[in-house]
Amino acid sequence: MRETPRSQGTAGDAEPVLPQPRPGCALAHTTGASGSGSPHRSDGRPPQTPRGARHTGRHGGPGTTPPVPGPPTVHPPSSAPRAPFRTPLALSAPPLALIAPLALIALLALCTWQIAAHGPLRTYDERLGRAIAGSAFPSPVAEFLADLGNTAVAVPVLAVALGWAAWCARRAREPRWWLPPLAAAVAMAVVPALVVPFKALIDRPGPPGPLSGESGFFPSGHAATAAVAYGAAALLLHPFLRPRLRRLLLVAVAVLNVAVAAGLVRRGYHWPLDTVASWCLCGPLLWTVLKVLEVTWSDRSGQVDRSRATRDASG
Repeated sequence: MRETPRSQGTAGDAEPVLPQPRPGCALAHTTGASGSGSPHRSDGRPPQTPRGARHTGRHGGPGTTPPVPGPPTVHPPSSAPRAPFRTPLALSAPPLALIAPLALIALLALCTWQIAAHGPLRTYDERLGRAIAGSAFPSPVAEFLADLGNTAVAVPVLAVALGWAAWCARRAREPRWWLPPLAAAVAMAVVPALVVPFKALIDRPGPPGPLSGESGFFPSGHAATAAVAYGAAALLLHPFLRPRLRRLLLVAVAVLNVAVAAGLVRRGYHWPLDTVASWCLCGPLLWTVLKVLEVTWSDRSGQVDRSRATRDASG
């Protein structure tokens, strides 16, 4: 019986065939140009890119082409001294910042005009003053509140605030630490220079009471002294206090000034508009002190930012 002829090569007895070099491959298994027998690139380039021609990463390490961005740079925490101000006030835009002092000046002009011209506002003011003077508010308490506007009481309080704020700012190495206390002291010194000419110009008679028959009561010197002394002290201490204490201090100063005015009217030392005019007169002074404080805070923030930028650039 004949056997079916089989093919000479089967899958079982197939011999492995070595790979043959093909044209177009990047690497050829032929002898190199130098005869060393090592494979080389078919295009004639060196076997590896020279080290000097490699692209480096962000930190100088070898990278790829194009370089792959490295991890984000993490800067160490700032070691520059920070300002003691936790939430400094931001500088307002010039048009908006001038609204408050201009409004106070306009209200002062209105009150002055009504008092000097014996207008209807003066009539209502004197009627209200008589009603407050005849109220049941205790007279000793009213006398105590009125005395809080004396220079012998208010000025020492401001002096203590000046010294403490200057000491804290100097200890913290604040730039121009002396400027805010100086501005507050100048504002306090300007008060009599503004109040005395007003009194002589308007020459308003006083209400019925201990000073009845005298004149020169518009505006109130006691109310002006209390407004600038206690208001400037609150502004100077404001940056060094906790947020809750800041709000409490500002509210306390506002209530204190209202209480001083009520005591002056209740004891018959002034009419109500006398105290209101003093607030309007001293408002721009306190606004100026506030702007000086804001400029000082801004300089401190700018110095810290510049020191951080210099340190980052050198690092």
